[in-house]
Amino acid sequence: MAEQKKLKVVLIRHTSSPEETVSLAAKLCYSKSTIEDLREKISRKDQSDFIEKLMKMGHESVLEHASFTFGIEGVSRVLLAQLTRHRIASFSVQSQRYVSYENGFGYIIPESIEALGDDAVSRFKAQMETAEGWYRDWQKALGQQGEKSNEDARFVLPNACETRIIVTMNARELLHFFSLRMCSRAQWEIRNMAEQMFLLCLKTAPSIFRDAGPACLRGACPEGEKSCGKAGRIREARQALLTSISEE
Repeated sequence: MAEQKKLKVVLIRHTSSPEETVSLAAKLCYSKSTIEDLREKISRKDQSDFIEKLMKMGHESVLEHASFTFGIEGVSRVLLAQLTRHRIASFSVQSQRYVSYENGFGYIIPESIEALGDDAVSRFKAQMETAEGWYRDWQKALGQQGEKSNEDARFVLPNACETRIIVTMNARELLHFFSLRMCSRAQWEIRNMAEQMFLLCLKTAPSIFRDAGPACLRGACPEGEKSCGKAGRIREARQALLTSISEE
């Protein structure tokens, strides 16, 4: 039976010592020292101040040497369409051709529909079950031939259908991604995912990601007349988050 799913994001892998890696790449550009000498010097000293200086200088190319791989579940095909617009990333997506939904598919209920109350949610769930019935009917009509039947039966599946993704981005692209998708004007589902990804990155490489997020954290809002007008509250929330992390 079709079943509601919730967002889950895990950081599967990341570049070992990402801040040291970024610092090594940056210092190599300006130093006569060998790579081994630089590695030894960097390992003996905290790189937070140096990375802060790099960020202020706009020397961001070195951030591309640190990569982060996330496992993501409980997201819709609507989100997938948005996510793949970010070109500098690698994606692996659960196939609707090789994975059959004869036992039901997971789906995502939009927040706006949940806010309408139980009756609206029940109506949405009934629609998902109807779509599941259509899918099974087409699997049967197409001969129950596994992937050969699935590839065309899936055409009736809704955008709400859950998918699972592995995505890898480097730190520079993640900063760009967070600036767009953590903005309050971003679509709610991808914003929720971006916020979870950000928290994982912040704990792993705080010097790189402490100021990551919507542009209003770092200056004026670029949205002009479409601005949410909440820049002050967003900055206060970020400061509170950084304070709580430092106290852990």
